[in-house]
Parts: sequence; structure tokens; C-alpha cells
Amino acid sequence: MPPKPPPRKREEIEREYVIPLRASQHQPSRRRRAGHALETVRRFVVRHMHGAPKDVWIDPRLNEHLWERGIQHIPSQVRVKAIRFEDGLIEVDLLDKE
Repeated sequence: MPPKPPPRKREEIEREYVIPLRASQHQPSRRRRAGHALETVRRFVVRHMHGAPKDVWIDPRLNEHLWERGIQHIPSQVRVKAIRFEDGLIEVDLLDKE
């Protein structure tokens, strides 16, 4: 039996993403759109950063950005910066407009 390869070293990874939220405008009912958008952000980050849903921390500024026009009128897309730390925690922050 061949020897097992050494475990991969987990290092800090920082990436920027544009997350489409168009489906969150049409799929849920009107009164669930903002919450659905938050879950869409969480699922997107878990898929692309290879983490676990319980390890994703969403910054309050991103939450306020999704909710600023109310529960029914969410943005069609959002630019975020995601950082996966060595311990597996993923931090998702709103990318500042420049």
C-alpha cells in the first residue's frame, strides 16, 4: 500500500467575488428575499472557498447592505471579499466601492 501524502498546509486565502443575487429576487416570496439573499451568499462562499456553512462569518456591513432597501428590494449582485483563515473560519465582508 502506498504511503499517504502529507496533509495539505492550510494557509490564509483572500479572494474577491461578485455574487449574483438575481435568483433571490424571483425564487422566494416577497417577504423572504433578504434572508434568502444572505443564505445565497453563504452557500456561494462555502462552495468557492471550500469551507463549512457553520464556519462562515458575514460582516454586519454586508448584512445592512442587503437589507438597506427593505426585505423585498435586494440588490441584483454584491461584491464581497472573502478570507479563509488557517483555522478554517471564512470571513465575508462587503467590498468598498472605489
